[in-house]
Amino acid sequence: MPAEAPFAALRGQLHDAAGKFGGGEVAAEILTGLVDDVDRALREALEIFPVCHHSPASAVAMARRLRAKQPKVIYLELCEDLQPLLGELANCTLPVALQAYASELDGFPAEWGPLSVIAPITEASAEYQAISYALTTPGVELVCVDHSADHVFQQKPPERSTAEPPERSAAEPSEPASAEPALHGDAVGVQLGDLRPRFAELEAFLLHHGKVRHWSEWWDQYVEQPLVGADHETYRQVMVLIGSLFRRLTPDPGRLAEDEARERYMWTRIRAHHSQSTVDIGDCLYVCGAFHAATRVDQFGVDSTAAYEIGPRTETSWLYGLIPSSHSAIEAQFGLAPGSVSIAAATWSRATSGRGAVRPYRLSSAKSGKTAKASTPRVTTATAPAEPGGDMLSEFLSAPSRPGGLDDDELRGWCVDLVRLARRNGYLASTADAIAVFETSMLLAGIRGRHRPTPYDFSDAAVTCIEKDTVPGRRDVATLCGILLGGDRIGRVGYDALPPLARDVYDRLTPLGLDLTARTQKRALLDLAAQPELRPCSDLLWLLRRLLPDGTVRPIMGERTLGESSVQESWDLALGRNQRSLIELGYDGVTVEQVLEQRLRRAAWDPTATAGTALAAVEDSILFLANRRFTEELGARAVSLLAAERTVAGAPDVLRRIRRLLTYYRGVAPTLPGWVQEFVTAGYAHYCTLLPVATVDEETSVRQVAAMLGFLFSMESLALSLGCDRAQLELAVAQSHPETPATIALLWAARYQLGLLTLADLRSRCDELLGNPLTVPSFPAYLSGFVQALDPAPGLTGFVVEALSGAFARLPDEVLLPWLPTLLTTLRAEAAELMPLLVREAGRTFPGSLRALDTWTPPWAETPPAPIPAVPAVAGPAVELLAERPDSCDAVAALLGSTDPWHGTVSVPPAGLLTEHPATATAVAALLD
Repeated sequence: MPAEAPFAALRGQLHDAAGKFGGGEVAAEILTGLVDDVDRALREALEIFPVCHHSPASAVAMARRLRAKQPKVIYLELCEDLQPLLGELANCTLPVALQAYASELDGFPAEWGPLSVIAPITEASAEYQAISYALTTPGVELVCVDHSADHVFQQKPPERSTAEPPERSAAEPSEPASAEPALHGDAVGVQLGDLRPRFAELEAFLLHHGKVRHWSEWWDQYVEQPLVGADHETYRQVMVLIGSLFRRLTPDPGRLAEDEARERYMWTRIRAHHSQSTVDIGDCLYVCGAFHAATRVDQFGVDSTAAYEIGPRTETSWLYGLIPSSHSAIEAQFGLAPGSVSIAAATWSRATSGRGAVRPYRLSSAKSGKTAKASTPRVTTATAPAEPGGDMLSEFLSAPSRPGGLDDDELRGWCVDLVRLARRNGYLASTADAIAVFETSMLLAGIRGRHRPTPYDFSDAAVTCIEKDTVPGRRDVATLCGILLGGDRIGRVGYDALPPLARDVYDRLTPLGLDLTARTQKRALLDLAAQPELRPCSDLLWLLRRLLPDGTVRPIMGERTLGESSVQESWDLALGRNQRSLIELGYDGVTVEQVLEQRLRRAAWDPTATAGTALAAVEDSILFLANRRFTEELGARAVSLLAAERTVAGAPDVLRRIRRLLTYYRGVAPTLPGWVQEFVTAGYAHYCTLLPVATVDEETSVRQVAAMLGFLFSMESLALSLGCDRAQLELAVAQSHPETPATIALLWAARYQLGLLTLADLRSRCDELLGNPLTVPSFPAYLSGFVQALDPAPGLTGFVVEALSGAFARLPDEVLLPWLPTLLTTLRAEAAELMPLLVREAGRTFPGSLRALDTWTPPWAETPPAPIPAVPAVAGPAVELLAERPDSCDAVAALLGSTDPWHGTVSVPPAGLLTEHPATATAVAALLD
């Protein structure tokens, strides 16, 4: 480097310092390399503007530089495929986030999906000032030059494919202070200027000697506040110096390689655009992170000739939109301290208000809601690149720290306002607490070597002095401090910036007369009998409840089931609070009906789909979609899935759903649909085939076998009418040879249902089990099988009560007491849903009072009366004829080898009612005459 270089003196000082402190040549190379990086960035023909993400100092410097330079082309470090969304920022309330979203992947591993890239935008950020300037100033071109969303994931290795928050320091809280950090979901965040030490020891060193708890506080005290009022050259040199320091001390070569790939990509895009542009390089501005401004890649600079090949994108289809963001969401995603973005917003507000403040650039609806007046572009001629400024670093690094933070009057006002806010939230705060917070803030500032307290000192003092043992309400003191500083601002995407689906939802819910864009929860009351025009709103709300996360659309009164609909409904609507979910729903289709149809089709044709999955899709199609053809298509898919299943794991779900669908169709249609008939016949044959195998399979539970038998017996009459053969079921039961006690009892019940066993046979088998000491411990499992058999054979309810009562009556206490826990756990685990039926039967069987129990005899213990033999009534002309002529009977008896003679009797005329009441016979005879 020539001696007349502007940083020669500083370079020499740093080299001497490295020698005095014993760092050797390595330390000297690092320190002098920092100055070389700054000098290289300042000498570049294209003016590089280094920034830090969501930094008010960067935003102030950017606004000043834009008004002074009036560039015609701005190259911005932002995903190039997000550029079409920038115009929609005028319809939003900041903060919002630009999003690229992909749910169907082609070229990426399936387990990565869905993919999402987020670029949050706040007003106190340099990139927003550049965007606003470009969109409100005629003749200015904005070019995004960073990786596309597709290339972002191409550069990330598989182990880092999901969004991982940056590592926090040990002193930072692990949980966000607000409930809004989930606004960004699991997206990968894109930052402009990721200025945080990647060397853990360096960050710990800075935090320790700066006497701060987390990195955001150190950055605010030692970088933000000194640079807010700095001139342009000082700002540029300091930011590049910091970026170079963090870059040279990066221990992770893999992450550094990713950053260098981005830098090569951006400089390649810049040179490609500039080669086709007629704008002089002196009228261009490159906005990038300070980390990337200090790059040493060969492609650096517009005059570089180093080639870099940009790879093609994958076949993944990306969807783009804007979603709401918040201060807490940004803090949670990028590893910032809770409240740091709110403090940055407060710093920005002070810097842009008052006399002599910088005039920011704003779009139409940001903050004020008024359109910013377009700046008049200056008329300039092509000028040569400006010479880099002198050495501003030496003066900045050697200057004493300026008093910053809060003055006494401002701090005093904050203390009074905080005590007032704390009292409103249930704290027993008083004037004494305000004084304590003031004095503690001053004390903490002194301990930490500050001339004035900072907002962080004030927050720590407030927590110490006001928050004692418990939090009386929903908000702790740290949250109250954040509210005092401006609160957790939450953005909102305007109507015109919403996808078509979201706009369609808002339009269709207009008859409710509610402001659904507000973040507060709204209550909707629908009297569908008095206002039938609200029925479409009700249908849409039920559809949204099916598609959106829990809590977005919540029914308070009313239900939607097969064949039933409510007359009156009440809903809690939080669409404004969950706008992100509604927007991402719009990525899948134009209407909610189309989205639901796509999801049902995707679920039914998924490789892991089962017959129960397809039946669930059929139910949803009937409930929410008036599309008979689609419902029949799903039903046909359910038939094919059932026939292809090789296990009976889904039998309980299939049985429950097909019963519900049969009940529905029998109530609304004269005949069953064709797919239902096919499903019943296919299921009857399928389960008959699998029954012998399932009864001996160790992985098949007794509940699944019971569901198979329940399907076979409950659908038997319908299946037989459709052409099935009952012999299939009889053969299946005969071929089943279970080994577990519960399945054995279940098969006994099936044989009883088929008429192969009588109730007396079941009683005798239970008596044998209770009479054998070897089988008594396993009797609870038999009882569990009998209880499960109540589904296919409900007529056995009384017998199960009898068997359970007999066990309690016969077993001695020394056997019964250890046996009870096993019985209870077995019934609870395997037959919990059938126990109410058993309890109701026991209630009908047993007496209702203790006194009646003493004289009560169980119905199964009563001896039935002996049957009275029936005496045949001998009457009629045939009997009279045989009695008068017994020879024929004797001859036939002789042929048959019988020697017993015929004893004929004369018929006795009928007696009884006709004899006692002859009037009836007389009346009938009169009618016949």
